[in-house]
Amino acid sequence: MKKILPLLVLAVAVLYVGKSLLPPKNTGPFDLVGFGQLPLLANGRIKPIDTEARSSLLRFQGRQRVSSPLLSGNLVGSPTEWMLDVIFRPEKADTYPTFAIDNPDLLALMGKKDEDLKVNYTSTAKQVLALVGFIPSRHRRFALTEIWPHRATIQEQARLAEPVENAIRTPFQRAVMQLYLNLVHYQRLQHAFVMPGRENFLNELLTFQEKVPAGVAAVKAKQAGQPHDEAAVTPMIEMGEMFGAMSTVSNFGVIPPDGNNTDPTAWKTTGAALLETFQTNQVNPAALAYAGLSRSWRQEQPEQFNKLIELYRAGLETRFGPQLEKARAEARFNHAEPFYLSMEFYGIAFFVAIFSWLKWPDTLGRSAFWLVAVAWVLSTAGILARMWLEGRPPVTNLYSSALFVGWGSVGLCLVLEYFYRNAVGSVAAGVVGFATLLVAHHLSLSGDTLEMMRAVLDSNFWLATHVVVVTAGYSATFLAGFLALIYIVRGVFTRSLDKATADSLGRMVYGIVCFATLFSFVGTVLGGIWADQSWGRFWGWDPKENGALLIVIWNAIILHARWGGMVRQRGLMILAVGGNIVTSWSWFGTNMLGVGLHSYGFTDAAFVALAGFVASQLAMIALACVPLEKWRSFQTRTVRKLPEPAYAK
Repeated sequence: MKKILPLLVLAVAVLYVGKSLLPPKNTGPFDLVGFGQLPLLANGRIKPIDTEARSSLLRFQGRQRVSSPLLSGNLVGSPTEWMLDVIFRPEKADTYPTFAIDNPDLLALMGKKDEDLKVNYTSTAKQVLALVGFIPSRHRRFALTEIWPHRATIQEQARLAEPVENAIRTPFQRAVMQLYLNLVHYQRLQHAFVMPGRENFLNELLTFQEKVPAGVAAVKAKQAGQPHDEAAVTPMIEMGEMFGAMSTVSNFGVIPPDGNNTDPTAWKTTGAALLETFQTNQVNPAALAYAGLSRSWRQEQPEQFNKLIELYRAGLETRFGPQLEKARAEARFNHAEPFYLSMEFYGIAFFVAIFSWLKWPDTLGRSAFWLVAVAWVLSTAGILARMWLEGRPPVTNLYSSALFVGWGSVGLCLVLEYFYRNAVGSVAAGVVGFATLLVAHHLSLSGDTLEMMRAVLDSNFWLATHVVVVTAGYSATFLAGFLALIYIVRGVFTRSLDKATADSLGRMVYGIVCFATLFSFVGTVLGGIWADQSWGRFWGWDPKENGALLIVIWNAIILHARWGGMVRQRGLMILAVGGNIVTSWSWFGTNMLGVGLHSYGFTDAAFVALAGFVASQLAMIALACVPLEKWRSFQTRTVRKLPEPAYAK
């Protein structure tokens, strides 16, 4: 049984992954999957509606689902279903608790008191929670209907906060700006496809199309001071104002270009396309299609809804086949959620590997190894899919750098575990893989992670060389630090750090630091060459450049201290943990300064997390400095009056 267990774990993990890769299916009569795969232009790229729905929800509330407060309501549905209600049935969507608000001053501004923020549990739920001693959490998600009465106050506070530099804004100012921008984004979604608040926008457009020739003629006659039909002028002015409002409010290109134009960046907003009706006398067919979808969704007519999607897609296939295929693939990628699934496997692998140090080391150790391997392969597939969708190398922004740092570190862990077979590599892989994917999740809360490249970064060659190589250096430096943490924790708190294990960890850390030094140095030099080509200077003492240099210097210090005999194993581990601090600052901290040519992609949102991480690493360094006779792994030697082991000094 012990020999079969690792293979069973591998088989279950592979089957679980295979299930997630199955094509998404509709759970009701409406073709939600098909609608979510329809393309739109946002932030300079064509993406499926499903992606915009998911990224909007992450931006609004940090998760991809909408439900009523805990245990007192039901899940609204998929992100696409939420989007359909937002754009076609706003009077219902406005009642969903969509916007997360945590700042107490902002809540007070909205008149929310502590007693108003308790979750509305059902009576049965209250009894169940009371039995387990659960304290109800604060209600932190609000519907637009709760926020809208305070919109003037929120807008005024946002106007006052806008001139203040982001780096020096107070928590209240950051919260009110975030809420204001979220409300603006929500309004853009509602005006992207049809005019919100219209019961039957399709009939209005069809009626307008019939009247537009006579109406335009009447308007021209009025402007020329000639006799005209005022009854024909009024609806033209009203519709023009409506279309103008749609064009002004929304910036989503949901209408494909006319004629034979196949430029994927020439998509128009619905408002702009409808304004063209005054010149063409014909309402844009795509605008009519979305108006028809709106009526079908509002009137619960799935047959008409599905037929319209089929016809609309067929019309797009002839001119935008590649874009449709990518949109379909991206929607499937979103549904599979490979990085969330990998994070789950990393977490499970970590605990399995930890237990392997207590019992069944070979069986549980191999099981953890296979779990890590499956998670790593899944992350690899996810990164490759992102590269294909974006047409770029693996690292283009901080989100993708977090993915790549974790991927590189776990890959090195698999190599270590393959050779040493002591579960150390699996434990490190579980921690690093889970942590970096968690960081990536929080970085995704700012919006679309497949964003368009800044002009200075728009070079696949340098993205594939400098960025990838220097990020590999980050990965290795972090991995060395986390292996050192394992050494310290096992030595201080357990009796499992024997000489063989300590020597293995020492060799691992030393080898990985050598790898990190090489890659961080080469990556920094390549960055200087790129800077020389882009900005006309090899080195400018920019904060990001200084951070990269710090990593090279720190790794060089570790190697020289070891080669010179100034440190042994414990000293090597302390210096490696210090590498975590240096690398975290170079990776994130320099972006928080808000200065320099590299100050893009991140601001001060993670200052508390970074400060907490640095504090934790300093605490681990202090713990490692505790006299060796206090370490549990060395206490037996002290009792027996044996000499202090040289490898631990």
